[in-house]
Amino acid sequence: MILKRLLTVCVFFFLSTTLIAQNQSTKSDQSIPKAKTFTSDQSVRIDGKNIDLEATTGTMKLRDKNNKPIALFGYTSYIKKNVDDKESRPIVFAYNGGPGSASFWLHMGVLGPKRVVINDPDYTGPAPYDVVNNEHSILDKADLVMMDPVGTGLSVPVGEKEFKDFWGVDQDIESVSQFIRQYLIKHERLNSPKYILGESYGTFRNAGVMAHLQDQGIELNGVIMVSSVFDLRQLLFPPGEDLSYIVHFPTYAATAWYHDKVDGKKENIENFLDEVRAFTKNEYAPALYAGDQLTDQEKQDIANKLTSYTGLSADYWLKADLRVTNGEYFAEFLRDEGEIVGRLDSRFTGINRDLISQTAEYDPQSAAISPPYITGFLDYFYNDLGVDKDLHYQTSAGSREGFSWDWSHTGNTAWGAQVAINTGIDMARTMSHNPNVKVLILNGYYDLATVFYGVEYTIDHLGLEPEIKDNIIMKYYEAGHMMYTHPPSLEKFDNDVSEFITNTSN
Repeated sequence: MILKRLLTVCVFFFLSTTLIAQNQSTKSDQSIPKAKTFTSDQSVRIDGKNIDLEATTGTMKLRDKNNKPIALFGYTSYIKKNVDDKESRPIVFAYNGGPGSASFWLHMGVLGPKRVVINDPDYTGPAPYDVVNNEHSILDKADLVMMDPVGTGLSVPVGEKEFKDFWGVDQDIESVSQFIRQYLIKHERLNSPKYILGESYGTFRNAGVMAHLQDQGIELNGVIMVSSVFDLRQLLFPPGEDLSYIVHFPTYAATAWYHDKVDGKKENIENFLDEVRAFTKNEYAPALYAGDQLTDQEKQDIANKLTSYTGLSADYWLKADLRVTNGEYFAEFLRDEGEIVGRLDSRFTGINRDLISQTAEYDPQSAAISPPYITGFLDYFYNDLGVDKDLHYQTSAGSREGFSWDWSHTGNTAWGAQVAINTGIDMARTMSHNPNVKVLILNGYYDLATVFYGVEYTIDHLGLEPEIKDNIIMKYYEAGHMMYTHPPSLEKFDNDVSEFITNTSN
């Protein structure tokens, strides 16, 4: 009798706990918002031909390796209609950088079916803004998926995850790679020619994503890097480190050339920069390496040459100990004219409100183009693409409460200690493991955010075999970070990327 009662109690306890667990699981599933998508018919006219597109905007439920929902991942896809063989049609996954930027810059600047018209390189007037057919879109060559990493666009964490679980070098690489993999599976595009395209921090992300996907058995046909940085040392100007000053100098010189501050200015900027590269490598870098071992005369001679290339006075260079940060350059270069130059594009200038400031207060390029891009995109997003107007589109995760980025990266540890973050190492490993993947790197001469000489330095120090290094293609533009705001560079961007996709997708 006692045994029977014990068995009854045990069975009751088991059933009760099972039901409780099922109820909790059901409640947990019910508490996770459903992914929403909005479809519309779009088209783009390129080379006199209309391309009909199925546009899908919204979110996809992202799951971890245990199939637990972790995020609603926002995206906009453009898929060409009436394609019999989807496997032969290339597909490009694209995003901006930040970290923490949504993808509307690339979306409305160069890749999507519509683009915002900018008064480059000056301020664009107030609304109404011109949103026009983008004859330079890549949609004649490939389908397109514009991605918004978690914290941007419509992308939010769900379930047990929080924003902080996605905000970091490795966390970001993993979630972006998960989305690409799950999208390819869901939409039956695993066997299509595949590409990723990132801008700015998006290139830093690209190098990690291509490695992560490769490790998952997904090889890419190509990777497109727009305004690249792989080695973060180059951006930081840390004490006792000369590399940042060295790689920035040619862009200082390019800026001076553009603004007619170079004596005996050469007509061709490429020839001028070849001369600047040689000076930087053979004279400026050794001078910085010498430190306080330079004689006063040697230091004066270098300062005079720095002046001839940059327009900054020799006295300023000497006071700076031959080392000028980009922030200092923005403020000093046109100080006598009451202006500052742009960080993202040094062709842009703006009013200097503090003529004794050491660094610039703001970026004129960003101030000039942000309103038309943001307003133009949001109008297109909610009206043309038909997204529910109650859904908030987050243009930058940086304005979310608690935004903080985890800069550690497992690919850059030595003896258990963190060293300089450089995802170029990930790119080199992936290219060596997959000798067929090609990388296209697009650089703006007037980009003082991610400088072209820094990219060249990184590529030259990856230790790649010659035949693997030949898989890296470098292209240059007479514009800045977002070279596509410059009409001639927009056309060149189209040609360079289209040629790259055509040559690597067959």
